[in-house]
Amino acid sequence: MISGSLKPTIARILQPQLSVLSRAMSVGATATRTDTTARLAELRTLMGSYNVDVYIVPSEDAHQSEYIAPVDGRREFISGFTGSAGCAIVTASKAALATDGRYFLQAETELDSNWELLKQGLPDVPTWQEWALREAEGGKNVGVDATLISADQAKSLTEKLASRKGGSLIGMDVNLIDLVWADKQPLRPKAPLQILGLEFAGKPFETKLADIRKDIEKYKGSGLIVSMLDEIAWLFNLRGDDIPFNPVFFSYAFITPTTATLYIDEDKVTEKVRAYLGDAVTIKPYNAIFEDVKVFGEISASAESKVLVTSSASWALSKSFDESKLTTLKTAPIEAAKAVKNETEIKGMRASHVRDGAAQIKYFAWLEKVLNSNVVLDEVDVADKLEEFRKEQKNFVGLSFPTISSTGSNGAIIHYQPEKKTCAVVEKSKVYLCDSGAQFLDGTTDSTRTMHYGTPTPAEKQSYTLVLKGHMAVARAVFPKGSSGFILDILARQYLWREGLDYRHGTGHGVGSFLNVHEGPIGIGTRMTYNEVPLDVGMFISNEPGYYEDGQYGIRIENVVQVVEKKTPFSFGDKKYYGFDTVTMVPMCQNLIEKSMLDEEEKTWLNEYHAEVYEKTKGFFENDPYTLAWLKRETALI
Repeated sequence: MISGSLKPTIARILQPQLSVLSRAMSVGATATRTDTTARLAELRTLMGSYNVDVYIVPSEDAHQSEYIAPVDGRREFISGFTGSAGCAIVTASKAALATDGRYFLQAETELDSNWELLKQGLPDVPTWQEWALREAEGGKNVGVDATLISADQAKSLTEKLASRKGGSLIGMDVNLIDLVWADKQPLRPKAPLQILGLEFAGKPFETKLADIRKDIEKYKGSGLIVSMLDEIAWLFNLRGDDIPFNPVFFSYAFITPTTATLYIDEDKVTEKVRAYLGDAVTIKPYNAIFEDVKVFGEISASAESKVLVTSSASWALSKSFDESKLTTLKTAPIEAAKAVKNETEIKGMRASHVRDGAAQIKYFAWLEKVLNSNVVLDEVDVADKLEEFRKEQKNFVGLSFPTISSTGSNGAIIHYQPEKKTCAVVEKSKVYLCDSGAQFLDGTTDSTRTMHYGTPTPAEKQSYTLVLKGHMAVARAVFPKGSSGFILDILARQYLWREGLDYRHGTGHGVGSFLNVHEGPIGIGTRMTYNEVPLDVGMFISNEPGYYEDGQYGIRIENVVQVVEKKTPFSFGDKKYYGFDTVTMVPMCQNLIEKSMLDEEEKTWLNEYHAEVYEKTKGFFENDPYTLAWLKRETALI
């Protein structure tokens, strides 16, 4: 339980830390490129010393985290590319950076002439694996930090190297980028752990352990290795401050039918946390996991009872075992359990989204007022103001990711984040896209609104309305139990496709409860992994189609929705049917809607949504007549 005296401490969690290039994931329209010549030269010298011809630099840390601590920003350091997704590959004479469509424009802006950009997903563009294999032909060795890729990735690369007559894949226990970075590399964070009380977690960690042990028994396992940081935080009802915007901490866990061990820097474990965990959990040093699981595997694993790992576990962990003593699970038991929120978490998620909606409503009303007053503010200024409004809300802890505050052509850079020295002034005459979220003790939020405070062009209104129609199609969907987000993606894109348009990102991602804003195993999109786990009642997922006109504007509309059971007139085959409740409470931009493009069912949904937004948020503005008037106007019937 978090007492009042602890709230100021936990409120520090997720406050932005300095990244390698000032802010992680950032890019300005005129961002300065990093000269990587000297860094690459030093890396190539080290590659020669370690007999490595091709060196792979993933984006992830040792726990396959999407968002990473500054100390793990190796790919950013060596390439100068600050986006959150991608992989760098370096040879004696070449360097390539592979990333997906969200970051094409950003990478083109940030990479210097030493780098070749591999635009993943485009025709005739090799994947980073294909590029690396091609460079390794002729018996050349490929090196990678064994903690930074999964065992499945390592196995696949090894097999393909053999088929392409390449050399060996070397799983290295030293990271060459760290050697280049040397004493300029940021230090590992040391913030103490915090306990998340039952009023927010909803279930004691002892009960969660008991449930996971049932899963271990179901899979006939002798133990379960846990390496994903949000899974460990959720399992033990603990939160940390090791990665910006994500309340997690560097650790491993090993769960057996009778024991639970937490591997962590012991300086982070206060006496209060030790007492809280009690005899149920043994605490050991972070790196002791590698020797412990090796010994345990040799003693306990058998043909009938094996150690369980997930497909996200690192190659370094898996190498500690004889492969015959391991069972690899596609979906982690904790990941699946965490995705379905309990009653307390559901209540908190819904309540936090109402408070967050009130903060955004106040912000968008304020922004209109200052723009009409001809006040000159840039993208950073207004993003900072939004954070101020969020701080006013109960249980606020910090942002859930860096705010994407973008005006005009910057909105077409899908994961744009403004920098003070290079960002644009927000103009009333241009489309403004704001993708933002917050961490509250009782929930995590993420929403995007695209606004226009002047006179939008017909093309802008048409684009916005096509995206809105796709958004509403997902929000209104009803589907049989057992359906995945993979099959729903077409609903969001159908209206854009009819015009020959599309967008280069997924339509939705799972959302944690005071945890990572991007949470597996569910999502809405074309990734085959989204077809592996069906949507289930109690899950929260984003609904965020978009459209981006390069050099002109970007449009995205995002709400978080909850999976709920739906009543249907019939029940074919006695199936249950599911759908979504929208929990984000922020009006759409009436100024950008081309109403003639909406049918009656769409108008009804929009009117009902706006009525709910008004009823749930109006009480926040009893002493704020300006914002209340703005809210009434933006939620008026269409």
